[in-house]
Amino acid sequence: MTRLSVEMLAADAPAPISSAGHAQLGIAVLAGIAVLVLLITKFRLHAFLALALGSLVLGAVAGAPLDKVITSFSTGLGTTVASVGVLIALGAILGRLLADSGGADQVVDTILAKARGRTMPWAMVLIASIVGLPLFFEIGIVLLIPVVLLVAKRGNFSLMRIGIPALAGLSVMHGLVPPHPGPLVAIDAVKANLGLTLGLGILVAVPTVIVAGPVFSRYAARWVDVPAPDRMIPSRPSESLDRRPSFAATVTTILLPVVLMLVKALVDIVVDDPEDSVQRVFDVIGNPLIALLAAVLVGMFTLGRAAGFTKDRLSSTVETSLMPIAGVTLIVAAGGGFKQTLVDCGVGQMILDISKEWSISALVLGWLIAVVIRLATGSATVATVSAAGLAGPLAAGMSSTHVALLVLAIGAGSLFFSHVNDAGFWLVKEYFGLSVGQTVKTWSLMETIVSVVAGALVLLLSLII
Repeated sequence: MTRLSVEMLAADAPAPISSAGHAQLGIAVLAGIAVLVLLITKFRLHAFLALALGSLVLGAVAGAPLDKVITSFSTGLGTTVASVGVLIALGAILGRLLADSGGADQVVDTILAKARGRTMPWAMVLIASIVGLPLFFEIGIVLLIPVVLLVAKRGNFSLMRIGIPALAGLSVMHGLVPPHPGPLVAIDAVKANLGLTLGLGILVAVPTVIVAGPVFSRYAARWVDVPAPDRMIPSRPSESLDRRPSFAATVTTILLPVVLMLVKALVDIVVDDPEDSVQRVFDVIGNPLIALLAAVLVGMFTLGRAAGFTKDRLSSTVETSLMPIAGVTLIVAAGGGFKQTLVDCGVGQMILDISKEWSISALVLGWLIAVVIRLATGSATVATVSAAGLAGPLAAGMSSTHVALLVLAIGAGSLFFSHVNDAGFWLVKEYFGLSVGQTVKTWSLMETIVSVVAGALVLLLSLII
């Protein structure tokens, strides 16, 4: 297992903008996170504004000049937008095409037609994992929960037996598998190999979703036995369409960017020559921007045109898909600004110095940092971005495989115990018609299982590879 060492920081690391000692920096971090928690939970301030103010408080308490704090925040914000902003937009377009064309319903209907009885929870995991791959978590919930409610109602299934596997599939994809924003930002922050992280992420995701989904749902259904609320079962949007894209075309379009990125990673391993023309071609094809752009362009034909969309309808779908992601993009960008402020104030170096004495695994430390920020802010994305900034210096000197595992450890920690300060908690509660206590027993506990199981698998892999 990778241990912390003095050599982990690069020799040419820039000097911090704060000269504060470890104690003051520790207080500054706590103050910054406390402001985040207070503004988001107490005053219901948008996370973008809370992150901006939290960064200023962090820098002020750390004794850094505020002009340099502002520069750090702006630099981190701009860098994050440049690295993942376009990817978020492309993912939103693909997700909207999937929903509006009826492609998502086609996947759902095809899989459910083959599933019966005991296999239904496994079918829900498969549906959520496929459909949730290109979608933001909140969009995935809105898209899939009506399906969950319909299946539970018509098949006379326990709501938790069907719902928990679907939620587990969505959550695992969101926290561990790019091109979701959190993993992408973490990959960029610690300079991990995207293809390698994607491959290992899928390897960790499969057993994690099995344990947290179909297995845990058996117990969740016993603890919370509630019927599907009729008031939350809306009409399905694709019923107004004359035709829908085929199952094969839909799945192929969804998986296209993943396949391109995995092929790039495989070519990088086999060829291992940056000057080789074949590797350079696949480096372009497997670039996440090109991979997602290709999926969007293909999706316009395999999803949009297959559903009978006109050129105007396709244009309208693209335009509509971009409006809801403004808030997500700003939150991710502000998280990058907060992360850069942490780094520039010297917090990363502080954590490195303190942790050397503990002889603690960098992977465990990354997981723990993400857990703390997740519990404090309620946002998995904010937890991932901030933890990646704090744990970034730990990646220096690590192998490419262990850097990828560090990203997954942070992603796993960012999913720990969703509670009342998380928007996902309230979405699940309202859609499923649960009380706060019932939501904690099911959704919150499921998220904790995802976090712990994924974290344990990451540590296990670090011993093997």
